[in-house]
Amino acid sequence: MDAKEEFTEYATASVKRLRDIAYLMCRDWHQAQDLTQAALAKVYVAWPRISRRENVDAYARQVLLREFLSGRRRLSSTEQPIAHVPERADRGDQADLRLTLLDGLAALPPNQRAALVLRYWEDHSVEHVARIMQTSPGAVKSLCFRGLQELRSSLGAEFLADR
Repeated sequence: MDAKEEFTEYATASVKRLRDIAYLMCRDWHQAQDLTQAALAKVYVAWPRISRRENVDAYARQVLLREFLSGRRRLSSTEQPIAHVPERADRGDQADLRLTLLDGLAALPPNQRAALVLRYWEDHSVEHVARIMQTSPGAVKSLCFRGLQELRSSLGAEFLADR
Protein backbone atom coordinates (compact mmCIF):
# COMPACT_ATOMS: atom_id res chain seq x y z
CA MET A 1 0.00 0.00 0.00
CA ASP A 2 1.44 3.39 -0.94
CA ALA A 3 1.44 6.50 1.27
CA LYS A 4 -1.61 8.04 -0.41
CA GLU A 5 -3.69 4.91 0.21
CA GLU A 6 -2.46 4.71 3.81
CA PHE A 7 -3.47 8.32 4.45
CA THR A 8 -6.86 7.83 2.78
CA GLU A 9 -7.50 4.81 5.00
CA TYR A 10 -6.44 6.75 8.10
CA ALA A 11 -8.53 9.82 7.19
CA THR A 12 -11.61 7.73 6.46
CA ALA A 13 -11.32 5.94 9.79
CA SER A 14 -10.69 9.06 11.89
CA VAL A 15 -12.67 11.89 10.27
CA LYS A 16 -15.82 11.40 12.37
CA ARG A 17 -13.95 11.35 15.67
CA LEU A 18 -11.90 14.43 14.75
CA ARG A 19 -15.05 16.27 13.65
CA ASP A 20 -16.79 15.37 16.92
CA ILE A 21 -13.83 16.68 18.93
CA ALA A 22 -13.77 19.87 16.84
CA TYR A 23 -17.52 20.35 17.39
CA LEU A 24 -17.14 20.03 21.14
CA MET A 25 -14.44 22.69 21.02
CA CYS A 26 -16.12 25.21 18.70
CA ARG A 27 -19.84 24.28 18.99
CA ASP A 28 -20.49 24.89 15.30
CA TRP A 29 -20.80 21.97 12.85
CA HIS A 30 -19.63 24.02 9.87
CA GLN A 31 -16.59 25.34 11.69
CA ALA A 32 -15.92 21.82 13.02
CA GLN A 33 -15.93 20.52 9.45
CA ASP A 34 -13.54 23.30 8.39
CA LEU A 35 -11.24 22.59 11.33
CA THR A 36 -11.25 18.88 10.55
CA GLN A 37 -10.46 19.44 6.89
CA ALA A 38 -7.65 21.86 7.72
CA ALA A 39 -6.20 19.43 10.27
CA LEU A 40 -6.36 16.50 7.85
CA ALA A 41 -4.75 18.62 5.13
CA LYS A 42 -1.83 19.35 7.46
CA VAL A 43 -1.61 15.70 8.48
CA TYR A 44 -1.51 14.77 4.77
CA VAL A 45 1.39 17.14 4.14
CA ALA A 46 3.26 15.67 7.13
CA TRP A 47 2.24 12.08 6.36
CA PRO A 48 5.61 10.88 4.99
CA ARG A 49 7.32 11.72 8.27
CA ILE A 50 4.52 10.87 10.74
CA SER A 51 2.99 7.73 9.25
CA ARG A 52 5.73 5.64 10.81
CA ARG A 53 4.97 7.01 14.28
CA GLU A 54 3.06 4.91 16.74
CA ASN A 55 0.44 7.54 17.49
CA VAL A 56 -0.71 9.42 14.42
CA ASP A 57 -4.00 10.14 16.24
CA ALA A 58 -2.23 12.20 18.89
CA TYR A 59 -0.52 14.23 16.16
CA ALA A 60 -3.86 14.78 14.37
CA ARG A 61 -5.56 15.90 17.61
CA GLN A 62 -2.70 18.29 18.29
CA VAL A 63 -3.00 19.79 14.81
CA LEU A 64 -6.78 20.08 15.28
CA LEU A 65 -6.30 21.81 18.63
CA ARG A 66 -3.78 24.24 17.16
CA GLU A 67 -6.15 25.08 14.31
CA PHE A 68 -8.94 25.73 16.81
CA LEU A 69 -6.83 27.85 19.15
CA SER A 70 -5.21 29.84 16.35
CA GLY A 71 -8.43 31.74 15.82
CA ARG A 72 -7.97 31.86 12.07
CA ARG A 73 -11.43 30.55 11.44
CA ARG A 74 -14.03 33.25 10.91
CA LEU A 75 -17.69 33.20 10.02
CA SER A 76 -17.92 32.49 6.32
CA SER A 77 -21.03 34.57 5.75
CA THR A 78 -22.74 37.71 6.97
CA GLU A 79 -25.10 35.76 9.19
CA GLN A 80 -25.13 36.91 12.77
CA PRO A 81 -25.73 34.05 15.20
CA ILE A 82 -28.15 34.62 18.04
CA ALA A 83 -27.10 34.04 21.64
CA HIS A 84 -29.76 31.44 22.45
CA VAL A 85 -32.28 29.48 20.47
CA PRO A 86 -35.68 30.72 21.66
CA GLU A 87 -37.37 27.34 22.04
CA ARG A 88 -36.32 23.72 22.09
CA ALA A 89 -38.35 20.71 21.19
CA ASP A 90 -38.94 18.27 24.02
CA ARG A 91 -36.27 15.61 23.51
CA GLY A 92 -36.24 14.05 26.93
CA ASP A 93 -34.12 14.56 30.02
CA GLN A 94 -30.88 13.10 28.63
CA ALA A 95 -30.97 15.29 25.52
CA ASP A 96 -31.72 18.38 27.61
CA LEU A 97 -28.83 17.58 29.95
CA ARG A 98 -26.49 17.13 27.01
CA LEU A 99 -27.57 20.42 25.44
CA THR A 100 -27.22 22.22 28.77
CA LEU A 101 -23.70 20.87 29.16
CA LEU A 102 -22.80 21.82 25.58
CA ASP A 103 -24.12 25.35 26.21
CA GLY A 104 -21.98 25.56 29.34
CA LEU A 105 -18.90 24.35 27.44
CA ALA A 106 -19.54 26.90 24.69
CA ALA A 107 -19.38 29.72 27.24
CA LEU A 108 -15.87 28.76 28.40
CA PRO A 109 -12.69 30.30 26.97
CA PRO A 110 -11.26 28.15 24.14
CA ASN A 111 -8.23 26.85 26.05
CA GLN A 112 -10.36 25.75 29.05
CA ARG A 113 -12.90 24.15 26.72
CA ALA A 114 -10.16 22.30 24.83
CA ALA A 115 -8.59 21.05 28.07
CA LEU A 116 -11.94 19.80 29.41
CA VAL A 117 -12.85 18.07 26.13
CA LEU A 118 -9.49 16.33 25.86
CA ARG A 119 -9.31 15.43 29.55
CA TYR A 120 -12.87 14.34 30.30
CA TRP A 121 -14.62 13.69 26.98
CA GLU A 122 -11.64 12.03 25.29
CA ASP A 123 -10.48 10.58 28.66
CA HIS A 124 -6.80 11.40 28.24
CA SER A 125 -4.40 11.67 31.15
CA VAL A 126 -3.23 15.08 32.34
CA GLU A 127 0.22 14.37 30.94
CA HIS A 128 -1.16 13.40 27.53
CA VAL A 129 -3.33 16.53 27.35
CA ALA A 130 -0.28 18.59 28.32
CA ARG A 131 1.68 17.07 25.42
CA ILE A 132 -1.18 17.74 22.99
CA MET A 133 -1.63 21.32 24.18
CA GLN A 134 2.15 21.81 24.43
CA THR A 135 1.97 23.02 28.00
CA SER A 136 2.78 21.73 31.46
CA PRO A 137 0.66 19.23 33.41
CA GLY A 138 0.16 21.94 36.05
CA ALA A 139 -1.32 24.26 33.42
CA VAL A 140 -3.70 21.52 32.28
CA LYS A 141 -4.81 20.90 35.86
CA SER A 142 -5.35 24.62 36.32
CA LEU A 143 -7.32 24.94 33.07
CA CYS A 144 -9.50 21.96 34.01
CA PHE A 145 -10.04 23.23 37.55
CA ARG A 146 -11.04 26.71 36.38
CA GLY A 147 -13.18 25.31 33.57
CA LEU A 148 -15.06 22.98 35.92
CA GLN A 149 -15.42 25.81 38.42
CA GLU A 150 -16.98 28.04 35.74
CA LEU A 151 -19.26 25.21 34.61
CA ARG A 152 -20.41 24.67 38.19
CA SER A 153 -21.00 28.38 38.56
CA SER A 154 -22.99 28.73 35.35
CA LEU A 155 -24.86 25.43 35.46
CA GLY A 156 -25.20 25.08 39.20
CA ALA A 157 -23.13 22.84 41.42
CA GLU A 158 -25.95 20.31 41.70
CA PHE A 159 -25.95 19.79 37.92
CA LEU A 160 -22.38 18.48 37.85
CA ALA A 161 -22.50 16.84 41.28
CA ASP A 162 -25.24 14.40 40.25
CA ARG A 163 -23.45 13.25 37.12
